[in-house]
Amino acid sequence: MEARPKMFYLPDTMANWPWPRIISPHYEAVKIEAEAWFRSFKAVDPDTLKEFNKCDPEHLQVTCEMMNMTVIIEDTTDKSTAAGARGIVDIVLDALHNPHKIRPKGEHIIGEMMRQSSARMVQTMSMSCYSRFVGGLTTYLRAVAVEAVDREQRRCVSIDDNFKYRRETSGILPWLGLCAVEIDLPDEVFYHPAIVDMVECAADLITVDNDMLSYNKEQASGIDHNSLITAVMLELGLDIGSAMGWAAAYHTKLEERFTNGFANIPSWGPSTDILVKEYLNGLGNWVRGHYCWSIEIERYFGTLAMAAEIQQTRLVPLSPSVQWKATGEGSHQLPPQSVTGSLLSFIMSFVYNK
Repeated sequence: MEARPKMFYLPDTMANWPWPRIISPHYEAVKIEAEAWFRSFKAVDPDTLKEFNKCDPEHLQVTCEMMNMTVIIEDTTDKSTAAGARGIVDIVLDALHNPHKIRPKGEHIIGEMMRQSSARMVQTMSMSCYSRFVGGLTTYLRAVAVEAVDREQRRCVSIDDNFKYRRETSGILPWLGLCAVEIDLPDEVFYHPAIVDMVECAADLITVDNDMLSYNKEQASGIDHNSLITAVMLELGLDIGSAMGWAAAYHTKLEERFTNGFANIPSWGPSTDILVKEYLNGLGNWVRGHYCWSIEIERYFGTLAMAAEIQQTRLVPLSPSVQWKATGEGSHQLPPQSVTGSLLSFIMSFVYNK
C-alpha cells in the first residue's frame, strides 16, 4: 500500500482565464450594510464573521445576503443527519416561498434569515429574474436533502454523473442566473441552447475549481465523497496529485468551450446582444471571482497566511482525515466559517464591477 502523501501540488487553473481580477468600486460601501444584517442575528462568532462586501446597492445587497444563506445552509446541513438536513431544507423552503409569514417561535434561526432575505429579494428583482431564481434555488434545496442521504451512505458517483449532480447540489445555477439581475432577458434568449451551454460550462468550471481548492478541507472532515477529485481517484485509479492534474486538464477544455461559445453566440439584434454580452461577461467574472475568493481566504486553507503561501508555492499540506459524524439537525449557532473572508459579496463585486 502506498504511503499517504504529506502534501500535493495544486495546479493554477486560472492563469489564462480572460476575465481578470477586478474589484468593484462599490465593494467597501455595501459590505457594511450586509455585515450589519448578519451581526443582527448574533448567530455567528464575531471572530469568524468577516467582512461582507458588495456592489450596486440594492441588487448586490440582496444577492450577497442570499448567497451567504447558501453557504450557511451548506455548512449546517453538512454536519446534519439526513433527517436533520431535510428539516433544515423544509424550513428554508417555507421561508423562501413565504417571505411575509411570521416564523414559528423556537425555529432554527436560518428560517428568519431566509425570510428576511427573500422579502428583500421580492422588492428588488425583476419578476422574470425572481421567478427563475426561486425555481432554481428550490431545486438546489431539494438536492441538498438528497445529498445528505448520500453522505450518510457514503455514496460516490461517476465522473460524468458528478458534474450533473453538482450543478444541483452546489446551488451554482440559480446564482449564475443572478448575473442577469439588472437586465431582463426574454425566455427565448435566457433558455436558448447556446446560452444554457455557456451557463453549464461556467458551472462546471466553478465545480472543478471548487473541488480542487476544497479537497483538503473536505477529505479532512470526511465529507469528500461527492468531490470531483475523489470521483476521479476512484474511477481512474489515480493518486491525489494525478487526480489534480486530470482536473486541471479538464478545466482547460472547459475554458476553451466557454471562450469559443462566447465568440460564436447567436445574435438577437443589437439591443438584445448588448444585454447578452453583459450577462455572459457576468458568468466569466463569476468564475474568476469564485476562484479568487476560494484561494485567498482561510475557509479552505486554515489561515490567510497559509492561503497566501499556497498561492505562491502551489503546495498544499495534506491534513489528517477524520471520520464524518452527523450531529442531528445542527446547532442553532451558525457554523464558524459560514461567512468567512469577504465571502460571496467578494464574488459579486467581480460580477458587478462597474
